[in-house]
Amino acid sequence: MPKMIYLDGAIVPEADAKISVLDHGVLYGDGVFEGIRGYNGRIFRLDEHLDRLYESARSISMDIPIEWAEMEKAVVDTVNANGLRDCYIRLVVTRGPGDLGLDPRKCPRPTVFVIADRITLFPAELYDKGLAVMSVSTRRTAPDALSPRVKSLNYLNNIMAKILANIAGMPEVIMLNPQGYVVEGTGDNIFIIRKGKLMTPPLYLGILEGITRNAVMEIARSMDIEVAEEAFALHDVYVADECFLTGTAAEVIPVVSADGRRIGSGEPGPITKKLIRAFRDLANSTGTPI
Repeated sequence: MPKMIYLDGAIVPEADAKISVLDHGVLYGDGVFEGIRGYNGRIFRLDEHLDRLYESARSISMDIPIEWAEMEKAVVDTVNANGLRDCYIRLVVTRGPGDLGLDPRKCPRPTVFVIADRITLFPAELYDKGLAVMSVSTRRTAPDALSPRVKSLNYLNNIMAKILANIAGMPEVIMLNPQGYVVEGTGDNIFIIRKGKLMTPPLYLGILEGITRNAVMEIARSMDIEVAEEAFALHDVYVADECFLTGTAAEVIPVVSADGRRIGSGEPGPITKKLIRAFRDLANSTGTPI
C-alpha cells in the first residue's frame, strides 16, 4: 500500500504529492511545521501543536489557508489513510509558489501538506543506558535575529550542529546561545536535575517552547518535584545529578555524560526514570482519537 499524503485539500499517494520548485519553502525555507506523535490510536496534544503552528504562521505574517478545525481533520484523516495507530506526523505549511525574489507578497497561497509515518530517532537501548553528548561551537540562532519559538522550515542552524555531532560520532549535542548559556539540542529541549530540583532553560534565552517539554514540567509538578525555568551554563550540566532531553520524536531520553564528564552516577537517574514512565503513561492514554 503506498504512503498517503494530505496535500492542499486532498489525500493522494506519495508519488503524486508534489509541490512547485518555485515554492518559497523550497527556495528559502520560508514556512512553518510541526512534528506530532500518535500513540495507541490517539494523537498526543494535537491542540497544542496546532495552536503553535498557527502562532508561528502569524509571527512570520503568513495566513494559513484553512481553518483550525479543518487542519485538525486533515491530520486525523492522513493518519487513518495510512492505517496507523502509533506514528510520527509531519505537518508543513510553506509560503507557497512565487517568483525567484524574496517578497512573500508574490506567493498568493501557502501550500499545506501532512505526512504520517513511523520514526525512530534513537536506538531503544539508549533509553535504558543513556546518551553521551557534547557541546558544539555552532551557536543557536539569537532570538533577536529569528525567534526560535517560530518552528520554521529553515533548520540550517540545527543541521550545522548535527553535522558536528556526526563528525564526532555523537547521537546529539548541546547548543549554546550567543551569551554562552545552554539552550537545547539540535532537535530537543534539555533538563538538568540538581539536589532534587528540575531545571530547564527559560524561553527568553532563545529556545523552542517544546510540547513535550511542557508536558514533562506538568508531570514533574504533579509529583511535587520543584521545577524552575532558569539560565544555566555547561558547568551546571557537568555537575548535575541527572540530565535528560525531551522532544516529540525523542520523547524523554537520559543523558549520562557531556563533553566527557560523567553526569551523576553515569547511569539514568531515579527522577529521570520516573518521568520517562509517567510521560509514556500519559502519551499512551490521552489525546485526540484517530
